[in-house]
Amino acid sequence: MKKLELIPLSGELPSPKGVALAILELCRRDDTTLAEIARVVQTDPALSSRLIRQANSAAQGAVRPIASVVDAIGRLGIGTVRNLAMGFSLVDQYQNGPCAAFDYQAFWSHALLMALAAQSFGAMTKLGSSEELFACGLLAQVGRLSLATVYPAAYSKLLQDPDAAHRLSALEQEHLQTDHNELSAALLTEWGIPSTLVGPIYHHEHPEASGFSPGSRPQQLTQLFHLAHRVADLSLTTDGERSHLISELMLLGGKIGLNADELGVTIDELVRHWREWGELLRIPASSLPPFAQMSSPQELRPDERSSAGALRILVVDDDPITLTILETVLRNALGHMVFSASSGEEALALAVECQPQIVITDWLMPDLSGLELTCALRATEWGQRIYLIMLTSLDTEEEVSEAFEAGIDDFLTKPVNARILRARLRAARHYVQLLDAWERDRAQLKQFTAELAISNRRLEHVAMTDLLTSLPNRRAGMGALERAWAASSRFEQALSVLVLDIDHFKRVNDTYGHAVGDKVLIEVAQQIQRVARKDDSVCRLGGEEFLMICPNTDIKAALLAAERLRRTIEALQINVQGTVIRSTVSIGVASREPRMTDSDTLVNAADRALYRAKEAGRNRSCIIVQGRLRCLP
Repeated sequence: MKKLELIPLSGELPSPKGVALAILELCRRDDTTLAEIARVVQTDPALSSRLIRQANSAAQGAVRPIASVVDAIGRLGIGTVRNLAMGFSLVDQYQNGPCAAFDYQAFWSHALLMALAAQSFGAMTKLGSSEELFACGLLAQVGRLSLATVYPAAYSKLLQDPDAAHRLSALEQEHLQTDHNELSAALLTEWGIPSTLVGPIYHHEHPEASGFSPGSRPQQLTQLFHLAHRVADLSLTTDGERSHLISELMLLGGKIGLNADELGVTIDELVRHWREWGELLRIPASSLPPFAQMSSPQELRPDERSSAGALRILVVDDDPITLTILETVLRNALGHMVFSASSGEEALALAVECQPQIVITDWLMPDLSGLELTCALRATEWGQRIYLIMLTSLDTEEEVSEAFEAGIDDFLTKPVNARILRARLRAARHYVQLLDAWERDRAQLKQFTAELAISNRRLEHVAMTDLLTSLPNRRAGMGALERAWAASSRFEQALSVLVLDIDHFKRVNDTYGHAVGDKVLIEVAQQIQRVARKDDSVCRLGGEEFLMICPNTDIKAALLAAERLRRTIEALQINVQGTVIRSTVSIGVASREPRMTDSDTLVNAADRALYRAKEAGRNRSCIIVQGRLRCLP
């Protein structure tokens, strides 16, 4: 890795400004104290809130949340604060710039997701401080921003090269005599990032070329940054490009002990935090679907589906002769739909796309062995349904046992005999047919279950609803009252009820008939529902009597609500076949008191107040307080 002064540059590099620069200068002194850093940080409210958020995020609920800058710096450490301040400063400064082909917003969106991924995987693997890994992830590709800043025109032209996506570093060296990884490492070293982290960052795009000893901490950090980078690449891919990346992520996740489900949960959580941080930093975070959806095979087009009796078979072998023979026999002699791959990694990506029913894979392959491919497939829900046949020239008892324990269903010894292959496929076909029948039955069962659930919900609704007024019935109302009573007890809140009765309703039925009476009930019920507040519950107790439950409402507020409701119904004009009918209600109001033992006591008190309102001449509200009744005029 070159030092910064040895890299040929013709313009000004991105650098932290303002508070971040002041923090950087303070950190270069040996006698700097936490209090001095805190005083500088507190002059920037945005930086202060970001550091507090990061400190609380890093703790992951293990300790109490903090709210002060001093506590945040103490938890993060001065070195991490310096790195974060630099990163956040660059994010704020370079939301756009002079390089036309460089997407500044996408760059920071990718960097933010990589930072969060590095932090999360760091916490899992204990390879370093998760807060420091966040800062390193955010700055890992700062060399690209630097080249866009120093050489805006030349770099813009370079990015438009058709090969830029695949060999960017080579093009940068060819045209600019440096590359973004080299420049990132030099800048991070200049800014004081430890060399134990700079080396892995320098090699993170191509970890296989790092030269670090397998299993060493630098090699593991390189793999961690590589995994974080590939997770961040999800933000740049389209739906059609994700299958190969998802298969690669499953393999990389396995290297740090994550199976497909655990990796999916982790990535979904990262995406959620990515969106939250994106809002804080004003960085766009695209809407990624859940990992389970991204990792599920895509629905095949009609022309990709196998014909009746034919199976979709994926053949994997790094020997082109064996691969050709198997393809010829399976496709031409047996009439199956065949897909082929020459490596385990290619096969895993292809399996996501083509949904094979059977996979025939060689055991010994250089990049990803047949056993590793089997484990990767079995780690997914859809991969557990595949019938796996292992090709091997090894047929000792130990190897065969190892293969079956890894998840294979059958094995074939090399060279493959066509008759034996045909016989093995009969068993595979029988398995596939049973699986298809089971999935059809399961789909039917799901449909029946869904229909039953809908029917049950309808029956429950009917059982709890008054058919005439569509209000909840007495049973539902008493249930709502019990819940309100329990909440009132739990939170020590007031609770009031109103019991309403339509005045002279029998006279309406006798004069106009029951059909008109029903119309009056419906209109009054609708009016009660309209006047009720959002948290109030209304039900029909029976006949012309209604109940309104008013949570967190004392006797005075309940009386005001009763009077408002009474006046509204008094003004109501009900037009029935040209006849205008006016109606009034009497209302009894009661609030929960210490002497009341249960919800029935409360309703009984409101009933007493209702009867007093009727005795006093109807069309009025009456309250009961500590056993004493009082009616409004």
